[in-house]
Amino acid sequence: MRKKLRAPSFVALDFETATQSRNSACQIGLVRFEEGREVASLCELIQPPDNRYYQKFTDEIHGIGPQTTRGAPTFAELWPTLKPWFENQLVVAHNATFDLGVLASTLEYYGIPPVEFQQACTYRLWGVNLKAACLEAGVSLDHHHDALCDSRACGLLYLEAMRLGLK
Repeated sequence: MRKKLRAPSFVALDFETATQSRNSACQIGLVRFEEGREVASLCELIQPPDNRYYQKFTDEIHGIGPQTTRGAPTFAELWPTLKPWFENQLVVAHNATFDLGVLASTLEYYGIPPVEFQQACTYRLWGVNLKAACLEAGVSLDHHHDALCDSRACGLLYLEAMRLGLK
């Protein structure tokens, strides 16, 4: 008799940024999956260090600007809520180099010590951008460049990659 493999437990992550600077996070999306099912999610706007300055192209991509994040908490203010989502977890991102770079740069900017976690990248598994990977896998991507939508899609891509045995 064949033993059925359990789906992994992990947190899917996506950041949106105000500028090309990696410490300019303006939105974070997190989705926790346990045994292949979504069990929790969190989406927060973040006031970047210089909230007055958003690059035109980033505003055009995600629609978040200085008026949107004016009253939002800073990353440092959010960190106590965010930390348990990362600490000792498997964190999955599509283009993990970017998203985990944003996390590392933002923690460094605020003088917050990094936390231990494992990481996986769905871009490396699928080899194409998020939109193309979702099309290939049949994963819904209704509001691309909304951090919660993108993190949820990333999590579903990871589960599908595991099901297909992609390495």
